[in-house]
Amino acid sequence: MRQILVVDDEIGIRELLSEILSDEGYDVQLAENAGAARAFRSQTRPDLVLLDIWMPDTDGITLLKEWASSGQLTMPVVMMSGHGTIDTAVEATRIGAADFLEKPIALQKLLATVGRAISRGERQQPSAAGLAVLGRTPVVQELKQRLERIAGHRGPVLLQGAPGCAFEACARVLHVPNMPWQAVDQGAQTVDAPLDLLQAARGGTLFVRDVAEFSRLEQRGLLVLLSQAERYNARVTCAATRDLSELVAAGQFDDRVFQLLGATMIRLPPLRDQRDDIPEIAGVMLQDLVEQKLVPARHFSVAALNALRSHDWPGNFSELRSVVQTLANTAAGEQIILEETLRVLPQATTVTNVSASLQLDAPLRDARDAFERIYFEYHLAREGGNISRVAEVVGLERTHLYRKLKQLGVKTSRRNDE
Repeated sequence: MRQILVVDDEIGIRELLSEILSDEGYDVQLAENAGAARAFRSQTRPDLVLLDIWMPDTDGITLLKEWASSGQLTMPVVMMSGHGTIDTAVEATRIGAADFLEKPIALQKLLATVGRAISRGERQQPSAAGLAVLGRTPVVQELKQRLERIAGHRGPVLLQGAPGCAFEACARVLHVPNMPWQAVDQGAQTVDAPLDLLQAARGGTLFVRDVAEFSRLEQRGLLVLLSQAERYNARVTCAATRDLSELVAAGQFDDRVFQLLGATMIRLPPLRDQRDDIPEIAGVMLQDLVEQKLVPARHFSVAALNALRSHDWPGNFSELRSVVQTLANTAAGEQIILEETLRVLPQATTVTNVSASLQLDAPLRDARDAFERIYFEYHLAREGGNISRVAEVVGLERTHLYRKLKQLGVKTSRRNDE
């Protein structure tokens, strides 16, 4: 049964919509304001949200923006308003709303809009990939700013980074909401029917995975896509796991393709450069799996998150996503604990060479803080988050250790104190 969340401060409208939609076979949940809607969304992902724009605590546009920026806009949202304007509808659509209903809502209009929005949501795989899954550290803030600066342009974009980087998440940041998204997984697709791909992506995005591995024939197909994309108003966003300029110099990549792509190139940082983001990213990935009902409800212990943060992640986001999914599927209980995490992580690549993860050209105080952060995270992970044991091992009084961890921004759980 499809679940619909109705968010409206007017009780009469909530009850009327609930009665109509329940009679149509939907599971209808009600929220009287944005606060209640936030609480509901934090626990589950409905198949559709009917969201009133004018509410006393927080207006619907603001709530829509919150969900979009936090990675929670993974379900279709239809805005409702008794004072609708074209500008408001355009703004809501730009943020990611699926449609707009003007009150009073005609019965047939309501049912047609709801059915259409739910069908669209079923065709689009729900995913938290987006700004939230990228993280918040300075290196990611710079990446987000570069992506936002070019989001309004429709020219081709080259995303270059190591294997496993967040190519698709970045491409989706550039994608126009509610427009077609077409992914090209195999280079042969660009040879067989390049114009069909552009037609499928008309007005939206054509995302091409790892063009660095394309054969010469496939590169010529890519050249056709790039040269014809403007006719279809489609943005071509390409990922590359090797430096294309080096491949051009070696005679392995078509310079004409590189010239078209290289005009707007963005380098993606490896996951190890945003170590402090890893606990939050892992949590977003886990919540995404839970909301898609692919795994039971789970959450990480503090010690497990510290272990994830200390891992080197040579496979970047792809490796982290794989580890999170494995842990979600195999954990014995609702909480994923340290021991389970350590069994899944390849120990050979866990951070042991501290110098590899430090900025050695940084000021002494910054380098010392970075070392101490890694040092204490290592011992917290090894001792399962038990502060008493860590204090004993590192030779500090427990109070002094708590103060030090707080100063360094290392998260702990006092429940693991004994």
